Amino acid sequence: MSSRPSSPSQCPVDHGGAITLDPFVGDLDAESAALRAAGPLVRVVLPGGVACYSVTHHAEARKLLTDPRLVKDIDVWGAWQRGEIPPDWPLIGLANPGRSMLTVDGEEHRRLRALVAQALTVRRVERLRAGIETLTTSMLDRLAALPEGEVVDLKAEFAYPLPMNVVSELMGVDAADHPRLKSLFEKFFSTQTPPEEVPQMMADLGEMFAGIVESKRRAPGDDLTSALLAASEDGDHLSTEEITNTLQLMIAAGHETTISLIVNAVVALETHPEQRKLVLDGAVPWENVIEETLRWSTPTSHVLFRFATEDVVVGDRVLPAGEALIVSFGAIGRDEAQHGATAGDFDVTRTPNRHISFGHGPHVCPGAALSRLEAGVALPALYARFPSLTLGVPAAALRNKPIVTQNDLFDLPVRLT
Repeated sequence: MSSRPSSPSQCPVDHGGAITLDPFVGDLDAESAALRAAGPLVRVVLPGGVACYSVTHHAEARKLLTDPRLVKDIDVWGAWQRGEIPPDWPLIGLANPGRSMLTVDGEEHRRLRALVAQALTVRRVERLRAGIETLTTSMLDRLAALPEGEVVDLKAEFAYPLPMNVVSELMGVDAADHPRLKSLFEKFFSTQTPPEEVPQMMADLGEMFAGIVESKRRAPGDDLTSALLAASEDGDHLSTEEITNTLQLMIAAGHETTISLIVNAVVALETHPEQRKLVLDGAVPWENVIEETLRWSTPTSHVLFRFATEDVVVGDRVLPAGEALIVSFGAIGRDEAQHGATAGDFDVTRTPNRHISFGHGPHVCPGAALSRLEAGVALPALYARFPSLTLGVPAAALRNKPIVTQNDLFDLPVRLT
């Protein structure tokens, strides 16, 4: 973790007309619409009082995501250097997750990303299909054994365990660690984690992943963590910190995004019966459902951070040097300039559907193909087994989790029959 001067007890509070993001994520759609209406570059205040800028339009986001003046080095951030970001800020782990492919640029980024990218090519990911299909069938069998008409939390019983098991097997994490990981990641992502618990949570996560890396050093397996360790020994010079942080990054991003993709797709279909009928009748492929969900109800609402090394002009505004930028994918996905007048509609027949919900440029999500594969197996299998699936509560009763980076629900109650 990068060092910086000791922080004062309070964050700056004079934010001059900025849009404050709701820490409870009460209405993400309305918030995204407000951000989009405010222009392509908007001053925002994150939960905890930390101010930054947000890019909210598709075209401008594509440009900024490939602009070399925007970097991942947190030491560029003026507020960080001035000690204005407290170490107990609930989002500190997302802002400063340690050295990995997520936090470096250029040659260092390519070096750290290369081995992960090799393991997650479309061809290699496709080889995981059979295992994902088997796991999906097993989980659906368990759901089918439940009493008819019972309300089931589909997130807890299906959308969560599927990607967590898949990415854990890929990275070599034992299933026995899942309950502890779930508890720690709940605190890691939440805006509501008490400040006094943040340092210990960060220490516990670091210790847990360091222990997993050391166990793989002693007893390597057929997994990506072992492959990273072997590559380091063969001269790629990956440090233990880099390997540990890469493991944490892959586990965190590798399950959260797919959970939200599956959950949001089910909610979208169940609240748009005409779209659901098109899919279940076979008139539209499931691939369309996945891409439209990624656009319309993107799993990642905001991504933290990039930092401006110099003033960057965005439309008629300026992102000043030393400022932090978030990418507001929730707003970007419904940009009418990119998707037309119907950008606010969920439409599985939309074509073309060129969204950037997995990012764009050098830091595009390396696990995009895996997430699409998991959803592409899980969703059709779910509806083939339970074609009469319905929400177990009114859609208005579904509750967003207080996570500024994820478009996620506490639970997804459904009736399977």
